[in-house]
Parts: sequence; C-alpha cells; structure tokens
Amino acid sequence: MKKFLNSLAITTALVLAQSCSSITKIDEKAISVSTHQHEAISRTENHHGEHSTSDTVHHDENHKDKKVLTQANLKVPSHISPNQTIPISIDVQDLNGKAITNFETFQEKLMHLIVVSDDLQFFSHIHPAYKTNGQFEVAASFPQAGGYTFFSDYKPTGKTEQVSVLKAQVLGNTIPAPEIDIQRSKTFNDTQVNLALSEPTVKAGQEVTLMFKLQDAASNQPLTDLQPYLGENGHFVIVRNSKQLTAADYIHAHALKNTPAGQVDFMTSFPQRGKYKLWGQFNRNGKIITADFWLNVV
Repeated sequence: MKKFLNSLAITTALVLAQSCSSITKIDEKAISVSTHQHEAISRTENHHGEHSTSDTVHHDENHKDKKVLTQANLKVPSHISPNQTIPISIDVQDLNGKAITNFETFQEKLMHLIVVSDDLQFFSHIHPAYKTNGQFEVAASFPQAGGYTFFSDYKPTGKTEQVSVLKAQVLGNTIPAPEIDIQRSKTFNDTQVNLALSEPTVKAGQEVTLMFKLQDAASNQPLTDLQPYLGENGHFVIVRNSKQLTAADYIHAHALKNTPAGQVDFMTSFPQRGKYKLWGQFNRNGKIITADFWLNVV
C-alpha cells in the first residue's frame, strides 16, 4: 500500500455545497428536492505538487453563505491511460489537516462521486467505499484522454454536506468534442426522452421547471414501468460548459413529486449565461436510462 501511495499523483480542489453514460459501471444514486449552486474555487500549490483550495464559499438555494469545514485530497496513479481501470482514493480532513473519521449516510451512501470529462462528453456517478481514517476508495476507468473533474459529496457527522471538487488528467491525444446538439428529443435504446421547459427562453437567475417525458420508443406511449431510482423519481445533474470547470459550474437539482405517468420534473435556476449539459437518470423496470441534453441560458 505504501508503495502504491508513493506513486500517486494528487490533484485537488475544494468547495462547499449541499447537497451519471458511465465511465465505469459501479453504482449510481438518485437524488431527492432543491437546487444547489456553488461559488468558484481558488487553488494553491504546495511543495509536493499537490493542489488544495482556499477561500471557497457556497450559496445554497436561499443564497446564504456557509463555511467550508473540510479539505480533500484525490490520489490516483501518476500515469493514467484511457480505458485503464485504476484505484482512486479520496482523503477527507478538517482544515487543520486532521482526518475526519465519522460520516453520516445521506441519500443512501456515505459519499457520492460525480465524474465528468472537461468537455462534458462523459459522465459517471459512483460511490467510493469508506475504509478508515477519512479515506474513501473506488476503482474507475476513463474512456479517452483529457481532463476530468470529480465532484465529491459527503457529510461529516453532525456537519453540513461538503463537496470537494477534484481533478485528474488522462494521458494521450485528445479528441475534439463534437458540435453541441441542442435537440430536445432523443432515443436511448428502447426509450424516447423528450425535454420540455416551463419557459420558452431560459434566463440566468430565473427559476424554470425541466420536464422529462419518457415514452416507449416502439409504441410512443408514456412509460408505465418507471420505478424509483434509489428512493427518488429521478437523478439530475447540470454542468456549465467552461474551459476550467469549478463548482460554480455545477448544479444538483432534485426530482419533484406527483408528476404525470412517464414524466419526471426538476425545478432549478441557472446562475449565469452560457451553455449547460444536463444529465437525467431514470429507472425503467430495473434498467437505468441516462438522458443527456444541452441547454442555452441567456
């Protein structure tokens, strides 16, 4: 273990928050009722080449600032190749560098890890296992070269939820991202997903309801076999298209209750103008559907 740790390259970034096409099919979570918006991070580098953050602030849905209580380190091998399964370790500490050892289960897990490629073409939601002394571990692979951002969400016992934003780089020649596709109706295997909005134009700072209407691709009839996804109607994550992803680009919204058959709704707002990638996940009779869309916010 020591030999492995000595070979690790560490990149980290931290931000506080409240609170998945998969890179690796490990486990995924559903979410449960409000939007979380985050402030940007700042980064410093120490003498070991590790990265940490400072002066991070989170604004929740009521626009109240909350303090950062933790810091986290991401440990991965120093050389990562596409499609190579690697060990990932996340160490959670308090601001004095002391390991946090006790965590509360929330949304059925001790830690939720959302991973996106920096071009937003790949998305995964996995759950690291807690080992000891503040350390979480999981294995994952990455489909192509480039940068990846990790949003690690956890709740120290008796404290508010924390989100650490972490970075990793996969070696190799990067592939240009395809043009942004803004169509609102797509078919994923045997399911057609139609995205509808409560507002004709989505404006920054304006609350909007996003409605995912799911139909059987063969019959065009609303789905009747949708099931809860880890206790919720659906799982929804939004990331703004940005050259350098930070927590300010990340939104985690929750499924509304009492929607029509075959439909899952989410209510949120977008903090600033730009293009956003949306990922909705739904449980169709035991099969997880991951529906992705682009949205322009003015």
